[in-house]
Amino acid sequence: MPKKIALLFAGQGAQGVGMGRELAENFPLAHNLCAQADEILGRQLTEIMWNGPAETLTTTSNCQPALYLHSLAALAVVRQLLGDFPIDCAAGLSLGEMTAHAAAGTFDFASGLKLVQKRGEFMDEACAATLGGMAAMIGGQENDVRRLAADEDVDVANINSPGQIVISGELAKVEAAVGVAKEYGIRRATMLNVAGAYHSRLMESAYRKLGEVLLEVEMQIPQFSIISNVTGEEVDTLQEIRRTLQEQVTATVRWYDCMQRMLARGCEFFIELGPGNVLGGLLLRTQKGLNVMSVSDVESAHRCATQMRAVLA
Repeated sequence: MPKKIALLFAGQGAQGVGMGRELAENFPLAHNLCAQADEILGRQLTEIMWNGPAETLTTTSNCQPALYLHSLAALAVVRQLLGDFPIDCAAGLSLGEMTAHAAAGTFDFASGLKLVQKRGEFMDEACAATLGGMAAMIGGQENDVRRLAADEDVDVANINSPGQIVISGELAKVEAAVGVAKEYGIRRATMLNVAGAYHSRLMESAYRKLGEVLLEVEMQIPQFSIISNVTGEEVDTLQEIRRTLQEQVTATVRWYDCMQRMLARGCEFFIELGPGNVLGGLLLRTQKGLNVMSVSDVESAHRCATQMRAVLA
């Protein structure tokens, strides 16, 4: 019996100068998608993706559409090499959830790209209006991190895997939390190099603006299940999709729950799309021995296609 296939879509932080260029140079389908993106946005996003500088690419309003484009180009290439293949479900880390919905046909490529561009701009504006920060809590129990966050008046931004949780909030309060983390049984606490306090109450202005834009986007029920960062469960209605995509900018990203839900569905073959292999690594930390492929360039696309032919046989 063919194995169930799940897709994972990269989130902010995975970007790197040169991302997607090799795919565009070797596959006309990817080249055309990149050209479409530049035309839709009315600017040379691909120039920033391929040539940087890194500081410009890292800006949220550039980084998020770049990741969306690269991930969907990688998926298009895999589909070209293999033909269409059955997908059981998908999830994406933060911004990657938008990409997952585009892959599932919740909205078309152009609508999703414009939405992601707006999301990045709104989050940039929220960062500029606040003084926020984030920190990784390594080697601590979720309850202990939540207790620390409550005591220091910050938010839990990401639950990535057992022992890897991120907090977010006002910079001084996050720094204070890092200073006392060991008192809560947390092995190591490290400040993150980010522009602001993502997935916290400091993103409230982005939450409001994104909610208004989401109401304008034409949507349909996804062609395969999408696991929400907010709930760790499938989203089944358009109302729920809009609500969870809006809430996601201020809510905790429950990535560990998303992975657990995919495993509970019986998924056995995972394809990570976009730069890097962070999501595949987190998944393998959660459960060893899974078949996980990361696709970002020509070589990895061909390697994935070869393995999948055996899976689909």
